Amino acid sequence: MPNATPSHSKPAVEPSVAGTAGGEHAHAHHHDDASPLSPAAVEAALELADAYCSERGERLTPIRRKVFGLLLASNRATKAYTLLDEMRKVHAGSAPPTVYRALDFLLEMGLVHKIESINAFAACHDVTHCRHGLLVVCQHCGKIAEFHDDAIERALAESIARVGYAIAGDAAEIKGVCAACQARAAANGEAPTR
Repeated sequence: MPNATPSHSKPAVEPSVAGTAGGEHAHAHHHDDASPLSPAAVEAALELADAYCSERGERLTPIRRKVFGLLLASNRATKAYTLLDEMRKVHAGSAPPTVYRALDFLLEMGLVHKIESINAFAACHDVTHCRHGLLVVCQHCGKIAEFHDDAIERALAESIARVGYAIAGDAAEIKGVCAACQARAAANGEAPTR
């Protein structure tokens, strides 16, 4: 299945031109626009996600679809209870288990990332479920940049192995401050890294 990045005025995902060796899958994902996605872009991504789930014998039920749509529309990391509040605007009786079950399914399918450092969730912009080695999380606005780079991942794994550890999980999180928040801080005379 092709990359399921919804199209909008700027490309949300830019594949790298780096070659691959030995069957490795090398590419970089970089989100250069943290503004909310257009309804058409969200719908296009939902259609691709629906097809992706169907190909795997799973269903993107209306609740799962709505939760994924909310994450896509926000285009940033979102906490589960914020999603619940949004769900209650449409389905007044929505309860935490409903949202958490939907999130569990979306995580299992590789459609969302759990951002452990801030206990939030973000839509994955590549529903092919390739491994994303690094997630850079803006500590101010929650914008996520996701990318995969074999050389960086190998170097990180080797460095971690030298101190007796092995990487656990699908992605490493790095705290950062996005360009927009850096510019906003600079305009306000604040330090951009805090």
